Amino acid sequence: MPRIAFLGPLGTFTEEALLSQDDLAAGDLVPVSSIPEVLAVTERGEADLGFVAIENAIEGTVNASIDALAFDHDLLIQREVVIPVHQNLLVPPGMTLADVRAVLSIPVATAQVRRWLGDNLPGVEEMAANSTAEAARAVGAGELPGTAAIAPAVAAELYGLEVLAREIEDHPENKTRFVVVAKEGIPVPTGHDKTTIVCFQSFDRPGSLLAILQEFAARAINLTKLESRPTKTSLGDYCFAIDLEGHVADELVADCLRDIRAKIADVKFLGSYPAAGEHGETRRRDAEVRWRQADEWVQSLRGSIQGR
Repeated sequence: MPRIAFLGPLGTFTEEALLSQDDLAAGDLVPVSSIPEVLAVTERGEADLGFVAIENAIEGTVNASIDALAFDHDLLIQREVVIPVHQNLLVPPGMTLADVRAVLSIPVATAQVRRWLGDNLPGVEEMAANSTAEAARAVGAGELPGTAAIAPAVAAELYGLEVLAREIEDHPENKTRFVVVAKEGIPVPTGHDKTTIVCFQSFDRPGSLLAILQEFAARAINLTKLESRPTKTSLGDYCFAIDLEGHVADELVADCLRDIRAKIADVKFLGSYPAAGEHGETRRRDAEVRWRQADEWVQSLRGSIQGR
């Protein structure tokens, strides 16, 4: 039975996503107080797997996750899990909207309801917690009078709160993407996979990003995400976090990664893993076939070289 660390306490969206996977739900689940600590205990071997949020449809990248994976830990993504997310305003029993003086939640959740807060609680103080469930626990314990929590509805049941307002996220199609990470191992290709890499430049020069992107375009490899992140070494020094369709076992992807690694300072491989959702577009499979055909053609030409 694998030991799986996740962002706690009980009642987080992370736990909800984790429990949506039957094989993971059967593991020994260990709630941990913060995202960096989830990754740290996994790298130290105190947990077999870590489970963290990495991207939200409204707020974008969960920086604490991608930065820790890029700079602080050597872990590999094993799979992704995507679930719909509904934020709710939780309050102690009997509290009304007029009584709310502050809201408490993890910042990435507060950002998802900013328009609702502006319309319904203008000027309210925003306070940060390590997780949505931790916010609900603190409000339920009476530690912060006049404070409401932004959290999943299930947290209200766990911590003795009432749901004062349901589904207050600013956009209805709010989803969060989570990843499972481990110290080693690349899952076998499924035919519907993603690969995540971080590209570091040797120096800042015109066209450096274009040179990277051309490698994907030339092979018709679709990028599902591209984001620049500061390297934390000096102002203006950035790396690029990239998600692409395909697996390192695919000849086309392997050839692309090889060329990129040869052109830039470094590439950190964060994993090739099963993608969530429906099967990817056929153009990637078609591109793989065309690449094999072109490779066979080149090999036949090279085989005709005299003296070989």
